[in-house]
Amino acid sequence: MKHIPRKRFGQHFLSDGGIIAAIVDAIQPHAGQPMVEIGPGLAALTQPLVERLGHLTVIELDRDLAFRLRLHKQLTVVESDVLRVDFTDLAAGLKLRVVGNLPYNISTPILFHLLEHVDAIEDQHFMLQKEVIDRMVASPATSDYGRLSVMLQWRYEMENVLFVPPESFDPPPRVDSAVVRMVPRSEPADIDSKLLEKMVQVAFSQRRKLLRHTLGAWLTERNFAGSFDVQRRAEEVPVEEYLRLAKALNASATM
Repeated sequence: MKHIPRKRFGQHFLSDGGIIAAIVDAIQPHAGQPMVEIGPGLAALTQPLVERLGHLTVIELDRDLAFRLRLHKQLTVVESDVLRVDFTDLAAGLKLRVVGNLPYNISTPILFHLLEHVDAIEDQHFMLQKEVIDRMVASPATSDYGRLSVMLQWRYEMENVLFVPPESFDPPPRVDSAVVRMVPRSEPADIDSKLLEKMVQVAFSQRRKLLRHTLGAWLTERNFAGSFDVQRRAEEVPVEEYLRLAKALNASATM
């Protein structure tokens, strides 16, 4: 029986054999590696992955699709909303490789959820809306550079590895897609992630204004006596500077 894509789950199923092969080549799965696929759908990517791996864990929210996937003897099916999955627990002391065609309507929450489990992850390869990946890998002083850029570049080395046109899907989405590779940094800056998240959120809350109107006022409220140039816009500040500021803020709060 043909599965009808469900709009509420943001379902767009990958159907281009050439693109599927290119994604698998980018991932380079090897037998025995612990891998988790988010949103396997009709198993277009799942099948070539499991053929190389021998076994694959998949996370699927759609009940009908989860039922079909359970018929595959080489799959472990976690029927759940991915935002409720504890990836650290799933890793069971190992390092997971995580892949998937993420639902575009909740891709950013998924990325932030995985950020909480980054210590249990070896790498991530995701199909996403191209404009989201452009923001993830953006450099300072560009229109794409923002909160997502800073929060993810702090913890990951990232690379846009493949362009995927709408006609590669059934039904075709109204946007271009791409595949990103995310490798956790081996020695990330040791900072309070919640503090960094709040600070970056404040900085980019009015991105057209100078930081003295947003982050500057926020720092003054916290009696921050350190040095930081607030005569710039948020998009002009490199990731490293935001990290240094978060570290200095944390140090001053504990004095």
